Amino acid sequence: MLKKTYILWLMLLAAVFGAGAAQVQIDVSPGRGKRSIDVGDMFYMYIRVSDTDATPAQPKDVPGTRVMYFERTGQSSSFTSVNGKTSQSYSYTYTLTLRALKEGSYHYGPITVGGVKSNTVAYNIGKEMPRQNAAQQGNASQRNASDSDKPKFIGKGDGNLFLRASVSNTSPYEQQALVYTVKLYTTYDAIKFIGATAAPKFEGFVIEESKDISQSLSYETYQGKTYATAVIARYIIFPQMTGQLKVTGNTYTVSVDQREYYHDPFFGSMSYATPLQLNVSPNDLSVNVRPLPEPRPADFSGGVGRFSLKSELKSKQLRTNQAASIVYTVSGTGNLKYIQMPDLGALYPPQFEVYTPTSQQKVNVSGSNTSGSVSFDYSFMPLEEGNFRIPDVKLIYFNPESGKYETAVARGYEVNVGKGAASAKSQTSQRKRFNPELQPIKVSALQKERRPMIRGFLYWLLYIIPALCVVISYVAFRRYVSLHADMTAFNSRRADKLARRRLRRAAEAMKRGRREDFYTELLKALWGYIGDKMKMPTSELMRDNIRQMMEQKHVAASDIDDFIGMIDDTEFAKYSSAASSLSLQEMYGRAVKLINKLEKSFKGLSEK
Repeated sequence: MLKKTYILWLMLLAAVFGAGAAQVQIDVSPGRGKRSIDVGDMFYMYIRVSDTDATPAQPKDVPGTRVMYFERTGQSSSFTSVNGKTSQSYSYTYTLTLRALKEGSYHYGPITVGGVKSNTVAYNIGKEMPRQNAAQQGNASQRNASDSDKPKFIGKGDGNLFLRASVSNTSPYEQQALVYTVKLYTTYDAIKFIGATAAPKFEGFVIEESKDISQSLSYETYQGKTYATAVIARYIIFPQMTGQLKVTGNTYTVSVDQREYYHDPFFGSMSYATPLQLNVSPNDLSVNVRPLPEPRPADFSGGVGRFSLKSELKSKQLRTNQAASIVYTVSGTGNLKYIQMPDLGALYPPQFEVYTPTSQQKVNVSGSNTSGSVSFDYSFMPLEEGNFRIPDVKLIYFNPESGKYETAVARGYEVNVGKGAASAKSQTSQRKRFNPELQPIKVSALQKERRPMIRGFLYWLLYIIPALCVVISYVAFRRYVSLHADMTAFNSRRADKLARRRLRRAAEAMKRGRREDFYTELLKALWGYIGDKMKMPTSELMRDNIRQMMEQKHVAASDIDDFIGMIDDTEFAKYSSAASSLSLQEMYGRAVKLINKLEKSFKGLSEK
């Protein structure tokens, strides 16, 4: 009994001393090899938990920053034996990725993990550095950085881990579906975390994100070396214009385990895993988009792909002045969302009144295309009785595989229209009959002496008014021709009006809760405004070109930075998982204020 009590006391003492040895340490490290943290930079906090199995909670509010990612990135353990006494120590490392938002001096901590409090760390966030100076400083810092246990950063890849971007067709037709794929190649032992810190930039494309990515690693030989590979991103993209279009790769943060080797006097060659954090970007791509063959059919639907068309009339027994319904369904693969039906009002019998359809989309984004169906539900109303034929409806689309325009046909129907309820259109108004007794003739008026008509002012007015109308019409026509002779200059003058029209569409999407449509319309408004205002073709709408053109127009540097920053934030909000934390109303208000500010700036510059 005494022996058991002695052993129990020893176990309790060991537990007490073990708990006292637990530690929680927080360290701060600037991102990308920099020595300081500036507004807009990504930087990192490392939480090292030693000799306790407790796990820190994910921080939700770090002063002056936005929390991007939180992940356990490493662990280590050690055994020590001295004079027969053995002790064990182990630790875990958690990496907190942050984006600096506001200039100032801040403190974070202490935090409590398993009842143990950590230290408090202090960090300073400086002003946002200009792009060129920041890049020069980052390069100098990378050249002077020495090897340490802190995260290391690489650009396009160091041979052990890199990304390759590819597109399924580098010379497609306009509106043809393309597959943009980002593939990871690595020789590291383990990949613990992959996260996008920015969104890819598709200039001149409409995109659909595909969920068809790798769930596990596979192996592939590339340039004579075997790598573990995985598809980490895939998009279906539709070019909206012709010419050379550019796709700029985005940035990913990848956490891996790097194997370190050492020699142990007892066990020989040993190794352990060291956490390593890398920033990698895939290569940029250029796509040469070909225009659709000319001449285009007059009733071309805008569809590019392979499609079929069918119709469904629920009832062939119709009544006058009673609405009926017919549904046309387009199925296949391609740009289904952008197909337009022909004008049925011009095809149907004139005794039928056809209304604007309602559409329903069932489109799936697969690994290599978008497929599914789009239904157009038309309501129409017969106005007369009789037998009529609803004609066949043709859908003309372009097939990129054959390089030709093809036609899908939905069959028509023979219908019988019976008598229905009377409508307001069928009611006739009563006509008043002429009654001579109610129209007495004043003979005395006919006997009065009449003046010749040529002497009256009304006679000459009949000549003057048409002559003035001809002169005014000629002057107005010449002015219209002069204003529209240069469409580029004309669009530049009404850039503000066009931008507001696109912003109204964004506002409608915001009211309906369509986040993706909202960001798409917002980007169209911003890109369209600056393209029209600066008289730049769409193929040249790139950030560097815009900055150069606005500087040539002597636009204030702060306005240029605000505009490009708005583009970056909108694209980030659209393509990043962090978009749920952004306010649509805030983004909309910011865009309206920015366009108003730029419009005043351009008007002020033109008046000088």
